Amino acid sequence: MRIDVGTRVGDRPDAAAAFSMPRSSALTLVLQHWPEYLIEAIGLGLFMLSACLFVALLEHPNSPLRQAMTDPFLRRIPMGLAMGLTAVGLIYSPWGQRSGAHLNPSVTLTFWRLGKVNHWDAFFYVSAQFVGAIVGVGVAATMLDTWLAHPAVSYAATVPGPDGAGVAFVAEFFISFLLMIVVLTVSNRPGLNRFTGLCAGALVASYIVFEAPLSGMSMNAARTAGSAVYAQVWTALWIYFTAPLLGMLAAAQSYVATRGMQKVLCAKLHHDNSQRCIFRCSYGARAH
Repeated sequence: MRIDVGTRVGDRPDAAAAFSMPRSSALTLVLQHWPEYLIEAIGLGLFMLSACLFVALLEHPNSPLRQAMTDPFLRRIPMGLAMGLTAVGLIYSPWGQRSGAHLNPSVTLTFWRLGKVNHWDAFFYVSAQFVGAIVGVGVAATMLDTWLAHPAVSYAATVPGPDGAGVAFVAEFFISFLLMIVVLTVSNRPGLNRFTGLCAGALVASYIVFEAPLSGMSMNAARTAGSAVYAQVWTALWIYFTAPLLGMLAAAQSYVATRGMQKVLCAKLHHDNSQRCIFRCSYGARAH
């Protein structure tokens, strides 16, 4: 499958008109931006496929890796590295460069709140992310069958740790807040923008190693829902739908309060590339 690159929306003379379209023009946006929506679905689907594969390899009792590494902390180190590298690979891939590699409803909705994403684009991004997560786990379930269904693996479901839902909520809020602060700080600096993916990947890796025992390390409602659909584990689902979004919105508010709304240039995690940008982008005026 090949997706044509096109030009940056921010550089096109009709960009302003495209973002002022009425709600009845949702179909027009779908026809224009469907590649980005599809990329978001495929991207989170691949992330979930990777998560399921590595959880099965590291947690299933019959896995040689599980038998060789009996300490849960030690097993979380390769898991964190695997998922951090998966995130980095998706962000820097040509597809991730095009869609902005949100791969997370809370990221999309935070940039929508900051005025960088059209409301219909936000709706279709979030919808695509949920579909992608569910399909990704479904593909993994087809490949891994009983291994993924085993209680020790449980379709890579995220649930609160032994300290309970309250601790899980605070933990999800905090890690989401920190991730968005880093993304906004790095991605909105033209000289540092290209490092956003590396910073995000490093945080994902460290969160899995150190924070996962508290909340399962989700930060992503679509990621949690994708696993829950197959595992039928809905424990404290509200945490994963509220804490990440509230944490990222709080980070955005903090960033704007200290830096100003004009310092939010775009909704892409990695803008220093030749792919088109469908967002309300200020990089065309400031960095090109």
